[in-house]
Amino acid sequence: MIKRNWHYLDAKDQILGRISTQIARWLIGKQKVDYLPNLDGGDYVVVTNSDEVKVTGKKELNKFYYRHSNYPGGFKKISVQEQRVKDSRQLIVHAVSKMLPKNKLRADRLVRLKVFKGSEHPYGKN
Repeated sequence: MIKRNWHYLDAKDQILGRISTQIARWLIGKQKVDYLPNLDGGDYVVVTNSDEVKVTGKKELNKFYYRHSNYPGGFKKISVQEQRVKDSRQLIVHAVSKMLPKNKLRADRLVRLKVFKGSEHPYGKN
């Protein structure tokens, strides 16, 4: 039986890449003694204050997220600054998603990641 713990992280004034690596480790469960790479034994992670996460350098304006709808003319790009205004939670989810292994366990691990814009959340202690 897998025992899942809850980790609470405040993203206020934290660097996006630094907290994303820590979140990915918790979701995978690498900190546990009984870690196995083929089993999903990770923990739950609750991240608050996603609006106030920092990026270093000029990434706020020069880093872009790309997507394509597979239709002609369906290419879209959005900068970090525009994404922060639209939905800042997706900055953290996207960064963590790219740090997880690209296998069948990835979606199940991302379900255990809960990201909130403010400091309020319904998951127990702060």
